[in-house]
Amino acid sequence: MNKKTNPNTSANTRRLLPMLLGVVVILLIGALVFVTTKGKASETGELDQLPNYTDVKGTIVVDGLKYEKQPHLGSEDAKVKVIEFADFKCPACKKWTAAYLDTFIKDYVDTGKVQFYFMNFAFLDRDSYLAASAGEAIYHQSNEKFWEYVHKLYENQGDEGKIWATQKFILGFVKDNIKGIDYNKFEQDLKNHTYMYDVKEDFKIAGSYGVNGTPKFMVNGKLLPDSSYEGLTAAIEAATSDSK
Repeated sequence: MNKKTNPNTSANTRRLLPMLLGVVVILLIGALVFVTTKGKASETGELDQLPNYTDVKGTIVVDGLKYEKQPHLGSEDAKVKVIEFADFKCPACKKWTAAYLDTFIKDYVDTGKVQFYFMNFAFLDRDSYLAASAGEAIYHQSNEKFWEYVHKLYENQGDEGKIWATQKFILGFVKDNIKGIDYNKFEQDLKNHTYMYDVKEDFKIAGSYGVNGTPKFMVNGKLLPDSSYEGLTAAIEAATSDSK
């Protein structure tokens, strides 16, 4: 036997459904707003941790290239000194390093012809400054580990147009990839921006010599007009002949 449906019950159900749907929609919107706000807060926090040149205290005096303060490869007795000016976010710097650096070291550094230096020209964005500061912190612990940092950071380079070299990224990257340094000291130096003065000093020095992009190369104090490998090796051979 079929039971009759109570018309009052059906009416109540119809009235409750829109209310319940409204509550669900409100809860979903609230959850979405919470997640979005949390994400933006996290992103803002990471941006706040990035250094800025205007925050660097102290007067920077541009007085020569200050080779003695730069990461280097090769013999001090080499007649030719080559400087690469680079930004760790620069795709062309990554490409040059991957294509030519090992060959360059084999042909010119290991043979005693060239002493090779790295100078920061961090200009693409504020995370460029942080990546450079991290490199300086590692260099002040170990020149050898600095070059390991160069290779591995380029291998893990993010999008040039995005902020990717954040404090969180760099701390995790160094912890996982650069062994044999005092990590706690590195972390402290990075968070305190200990070597931002050095990064800004490099930037000011490079600019005073006409550097306006990366990568750029200098041979015995002369900035080369282009960054081609052929142009660099030709300048080295010319400088080698001049020094005889």
